[in-house]
Amino acid sequence: MSAAAEPAGQSPFSLKAVLAIVVFGAVVFVALLWMIGSGMGSGSTNDGGAHGGGKGLSGYAAMADFLERRGLTVRRSMSEGALDDRGLLILTPPHHADGAALAEIVGKRRYAGPTLIVTPKWIAAEPPANTPGAKKGWVTLAGPQMPEWRGFLDDVSVALTPMRAQGQPAAWVGAGLRGELPVSEQVLSGQGARLVPLVIGQQDGRILAAYVRDGGSYPALEGIALKKPDHGGADDATYPVVIVFEPDLINNYGMADGANALLAERLVRAAAEDSDGSVIFDLTLNGHSRSANLLTLAFTPPFLAATICILLAALAVGWRAFARFGAPARTGPAIAFGKRALVANAAGLIRRAGRLHLVAGPYATAARERLARALSLPRLPDAQATDAAIDRALAGHNPDAEPFSHTAARLAAARRPHDILRAAQDLHSLERTLKK
Repeated sequence: MSAAAEPAGQSPFSLKAVLAIVVFGAVVFVALLWMIGSGMGSGSTNDGGAHGGGKGLSGYAAMADFLERRGLTVRRSMSEGALDDRGLLILTPPHHADGAALAEIVGKRRYAGPTLIVTPKWIAAEPPANTPGAKKGWVTLAGPQMPEWRGFLDDVSVALTPMRAQGQPAAWVGAGLRGELPVSEQVLSGQGARLVPLVIGQQDGRILAAYVRDGGSYPALEGIALKKPDHGGADDATYPVVIVFEPDLINNYGMADGANALLAERLVRAAAEDSDGSVIFDLTLNGHSRSANLLTLAFTPPFLAATICILLAALAVGWRAFARFGAPARTGPAIAFGKRALVANAAGLIRRAGRLHLVAGPYATAARERLARALSLPRLPDAQATDAAIDRALAGHNPDAEPFSHTAARLAAARRPHDILRAAQDLHSLERTLKK
């Protein structure tokens, strides 16, 4: 026995199966391009560093996640282009960052968007290999260290000193909240004439967080400030610079306390009041800078609109291709065979050339010759004699009919297409009358 042969030309896939395969392949391809462009394949940023992607004690991943859960739009940026965005930019520079470069970044943002800077304190190291339960990104805190940013806010000084009061833990107040620091032995604070305190130590009033008084008017920050600023002639076009000197207020170590988490949200919302409301955690200063490429630009406004248009055009082309899926329909030759096609092509050519009046005379001559043969008339010396003979024969059949000579003369004299067609039809009717 043998299996029945499959009909020739029949596709092994149904239209639905082909559509599903094409759609799945297109979606996977676009998703792959987006993943490459967005840098998802560039590796994890959870390296234990003190930045928005770090999940160690000194990182700020908990703050970023908390702000997202509270309804804010949060981005973790590895592009230097985001340094000019209008949202609140959170900078977490390392201890030995270039102060002049940092000052340039903050200076450019004076009229672009607000900035929140968190000073580093902890020297973090990887935990020993035999540490039970250690996960990727976990660190051990080897000790504190003061930042060295020469060239950036040189009129502001920082101090790293204990903060104890009769054996009580280090407490802070600010933004209508009160909380505790996880470590009281070494607390980082700032001092400067231009600082407007937002968070201070409860025991000694040292400044743990503040914004810089630069002549701008910042109502949201002034509303939670612990000291009424005197900004004189305020510039409403500038954006604030907020400095959190003590990182344990908002890093992963401190975010374990609910009061610290609420403090982080209030500081962020107050600083970002006049911006577009988004929060950008910069990772470029922490060694995670990624240069832009064509795929990155393709999925970034304003080029995203062009990418969407191209995808829609590809979708339309694919749909048209799918609509004719299968064997193409058989068509006839471009020029048909036979007398009818020959006459139709010739008539179309004459009409397109605008020379229809040139065929009137030859058509009348051909009709005269056909009628002469049909009536068995002798060959006469000229056309007038032939026309007279045809007229006599026509009068014998139908005395009321228009003479052939008149119709032929009218056809020869016609110039407009309508007149030529009408005279030719009348001549054709005479032929039918005489041939009966």
